[in-house]
Amino acid sequence: MAKQPRSRKFVAGLRIRREVVGKEHVDKSMSKATEFTLPLQEYVTEYCWGSIWARPGLSRKTRSLINLGMLTALNRPHELRFHVSGALRNGCTKQEIMEALLQATFYCGGPAGLDAFRVAEEAIAEAKC
Repeated sequence: MAKQPRSRKFVAGLRIRREVVGKEHVDKSMSKATEFTLPLQEYVTEYCWGSIWARPGLSRKTRSLINLGMLTALNRPHELRFHVSGALRNGCTKQEIMEALLQATFYCGGPAGLDAFRVAEEAIAEAKC
């Protein structure tokens, strides 16, 4: 099966995705994709990153803070870790991340907030901030 050419949105999405969550993480995710999971990686790259994150209506910093709240609510610690790192890359301070997580904790509940704070603290430490 021949590879399809990449759309402009995919190319833009790949660039944005690398800038936000890190080239190493994105390239690892793409290279580990199997025939079964590659369509998902392409979908996320093109539509999440190339369509939504590329929109001009919100700054990347704002998008990052929104994502931290949503990922806390959904209790998705694996994704939260990468998005905390992305939030730092997008100019969020530790204080802003903490405030976003406190806000999410109130609305999402203590257990979700406790997990989010633990994961965020580890990600911040790894980023050496």
